[in-house]
Amino acid sequence: MHDAFRGIAEAHGFHPDLQDVEDGIRLADTFITSPTMFGVVAEQDGHIVGSNFLAEGDPIRAVATLTVDPRFQGRGVGRALMGAVLDRAKTAASVRLVADAFNVRSVPLYASMGFEVKEPLLVMRGTCRSGPLPGYVTRPLVADDLADCGMLASRVYGMERTVEVRDALKHFKPFIVERDGRVCGYLSSAALWLANHGIAETESDLKSLIAGASAMIDGPISFLLPVRQASLFQWCISEGLRVVKPMLLMAKGEYHQPEGAWFPSVSY
Repeated sequence: MHDAFRGIAEAHGFHPDLQDVEDGIRLADTFITSPTMFGVVAEQDGHIVGSNFLAEGDPIRAVATLTVDPRFQGRGVGRALMGAVLDRAKTAASVRLVADAFNVRSVPLYASMGFEVKEPLLVMRGTCRSGPLPGYVTRPLVADDLADCGMLASRVYGMERTVEVRDALKHFKPFIVERDGRVCGYLSSAALWLANHGIAETESDLKSLIAGASAMIDGPISFLLPVRQASLFQWCISEGLRVVKPMLLMAKGEYHQPEGAWFPSVSY
């Protein structure tokens, strides 16, 4: 996983998402031990040459990571691994994934297998210059908030993502934002964009959530921003966040445009 991410990123002048092999081990361990994640590997002569994971805890299935050993890329390994998870998800209404927009191998592969580009994304990273907007309270998400987060996701996405948020409580640092004493937004992993999805009723709610979480974590906040939310993008720039790289949200099957302010995670 580390070698695959590094090879693609460095070939296009970007920093790899996994900084070292230990990052890859931690990510693989998180996926393999999750009861809501399905994983497959490709082997040749007893050696693993690729892997793929499918998040299947919530109604929308999501391809979490597809990685192929650089020495075996272009030989059909990626297509075989994608075929395996799509066969697993064949009864789902929709399958989603997030891909590097500059990866000229993977994006055509996904398109050839029925995925359509739905949103241009930018990875944003940094520390906000200002704090939460007046009238908001940002705090760590706790188990008692799961029901409210589920209802919020149903309003914004049209379906819940409760399993993903529950998993985030185990592995990451999720936050919620409250307005007038009720939950109006949440994000699942403030410091790690790979696992960070965010939902809010309004753009102001999401801005306050991002700024509030940024002030409460050690290090930079990072997330995937649907760049067509133009005023939110402009606000991020004014807050000192920087663009890391371009990505694409792709979907196969049903897709409904979210109704509020939002950003996805790699596992959608």
